[in-house]
Amino acid sequence: MLAIFKREFRSYFQSVIGWLFIAATLSIFGLYFYVYNLVYGNPSIANTLSAATFIFLISVPVLTMRIIAEERKNRTDQMILTAPVSVGKVVAAKFLAMGAVFSISVAVIAATPLILSGFGTVALGENYISLLGFWLYGLSCIAVGMFLSSLTESQVIAAVLTFVALFLGYMMESICSLISTSGNFITRILSCYDLTGRLDNFFAGMLDVGGIIYYVSLILLFLFLTVQSIQKRRWSMSRKKIGLGVFNTGMVAFGIALAVVVNLIVASLPASLTQIDATKKQLYSLTDDTKKMLSDLDEDIMIYVLSAEGSMDDTLARTLERYKDASSHISVEYKDPSRYPNFYTEYTDDTSLTRGSLIVVSGKRNKVINYNTIYEGSYDSSYNWTTTGYDGEGKITSAIQYVTSDNMPVIYEIEGHNETSVSGGFSEVIQKANITLEKINLLQYDEIPEDAKAVIINGPTADFSEDDAKKVKDYLAGGGKALITTTYTDEEMTNFYSILSEYKVNVEPGIVIENDSSHYYQQPNYLLPDVAYSSITSAASDNYVFVPTALGLTYPKQEDAQEGENDISYTELLSTSDGAFSKTNVTQMITAEKEEGDIDGPFAVGLDVKVSAGEEKETELIIFSCTGMFEDNADAMVAGNNSALFSGAVTELSGDTQSDTTVIPVKEYDTAALTVPASTMLAGAVLGIIVIPLLLLAAGIVIWIRRRKR
Repeated sequence: MLAIFKREFRSYFQSVIGWLFIAATLSIFGLYFYVYNLVYGNPSIANTLSAATFIFLISVPVLTMRIIAEERKNRTDQMILTAPVSVGKVVAAKFLAMGAVFSISVAVIAATPLILSGFGTVALGENYISLLGFWLYGLSCIAVGMFLSSLTESQVIAAVLTFVALFLGYMMESICSLISTSGNFITRILSCYDLTGRLDNFFAGMLDVGGIIYYVSLILLFLFLTVQSIQKRRWSMSRKKIGLGVFNTGMVAFGIALAVVVNLIVASLPASLTQIDATKKQLYSLTDDTKKMLSDLDEDIMIYVLSAEGSMDDTLARTLERYKDASSHISVEYKDPSRYPNFYTEYTDDTSLTRGSLIVVSGKRNKVINYNTIYEGSYDSSYNWTTTGYDGEGKITSAIQYVTSDNMPVIYEIEGHNETSVSGGFSEVIQKANITLEKINLLQYDEIPEDAKAVIINGPTADFSEDDAKKVKDYLAGGGKALITTTYTDEEMTNFYSILSEYKVNVEPGIVIENDSSHYYQQPNYLLPDVAYSSITSAASDNYVFVPTALGLTYPKQEDAQEGENDISYTELLSTSDGAFSKTNVTQMITAEKEEGDIDGPFAVGLDVKVSAGEEKETELIIFSCTGMFEDNADAMVAGNNSALFSGAVTELSGDTQSDTTVIPVKEYDTAALTVPASTMLAGAVLGIIVIPLLLLAAGIVIWIRRRKR
């Protein structure tokens, strides 16, 4: 077997075919690599490999057309039939020789992610999983071509048949969608030969065990069919017959049936067992919080998908599979709008729903998730849309909690004092927590409404009246909860600060300046405070929180507490370094150095205050001394860590326990483009597309000419 492998492998490099195959593969890959990865700075080669797969329609027929057809034409196939090794080993050796030729080009391509890593951050795991899928697909194409080469004596016919067969496999997904958008018995049969459909998971960064088994079983099946084709010739020659023998018919049927059964068994397994999420952001995996929520689920939930199953967004479809696998109470049903155009009207009158939208239904209520809200993104200056995050899990988990919850909390956002409205990603956090956010002007109310789960006071820059401050104090004294932020202002804020001073929390004049460079970003007032671990900060404690221009908070330390103050508990959430101080003369500040009159730190810039309010009630204030930290631009500086902190605060205030509400943040895509110098782009284009392929081709031609002269 080894001798046959060496002979076949060597023969490809003693002629032009092997050199041409490698040169063509690398040239096409190099072209797309130049465009996608060097020019556009894409850190993933998945799109490059996906675009280059069409090359197999042309290169594989050239590689495989002679492997057996030529031997049949020259009558040297008798050597196979009379060889001292089995036909199966001969076929395996020939296949491995072609696979080795192909693997040389794959090995060269495997160096490109390492090259790209020199220009920025590259997810190597995702890249090499994509390459694994590309390699398996190429080997499958070679196995198909080898089988078709065994059916004829003509290399041209073998090449044409291989092209047609591979083209059908390449286009099978589109062919099936033309037959039926929702799928039927015919499309299920045809999809067994969808050669590229299984690539999607690999190119998405998913290690798909089912896909590996599909390609391996496909390779083994076509190698088996090749053996049977050769065995048929031996059978026919010995009996002087042309027809297919009973032995071969039964074995072919058995081989096909075995391949189908194996793939059906794998397909029936939960996706969580057969698909390993290797993406950097774990895009297709459910978080532990969602898994815990689903494990406690005791109501049946139906998720209707307004799409044909076969044409559903792959990422969202994978997420839905994870929900089904995680809980037996979750069911998913696809409703093709082409067949059920008015189905959604049973649950909503929103006519803006797009294909792919979800309707989550329980016995209590339902919630609609518009597909347009599943992905986050932005437009650049040329009005090109860039997707920056995936929120499938966040939306679905929120909807399931909404349709099953008996507790529908209301939080009131106090306005009327030039407060900053909660907006952007932070209002999204509140929506995901299934909290109703109502605005309230205290001038119009005698007291804060009884149904208030909590209040938000977000950075007022005009002082409260004594009456407004009293309403807040009375609410808190009765066991109320509040999220309060402060911001720098020249205005006197005596009444507003009196709300905090009720709980011995003081706001120092001026703004906090850091002396420790590890505690600020670019400017000493752009703080990167220490984050203490608590139920509020758990999702943000491992990373930076960005606090631009904060005020200093002080409170009684335990050792300094006076009688009666021990009933109040203080937990520092965010704190400065010991070298921080408060710059009091802000309007005339000309230096960031400490001056006379400045106040020594350290300070808290995030504080959780709790005090018993009697009858098993507890007052709680979560105070942050910077309103700007809860704005989208500050959140983007730390990859969503500020919104994770905000989510923890909202969850703490809205639920009796931390597990009552689960808020899953948006899974941000790593959109950082690689920075590739123009000279490197040019060198890469010339080498990858022209020089290396031409040198390979020239080497093949020179070797072939020399052999011809001998």
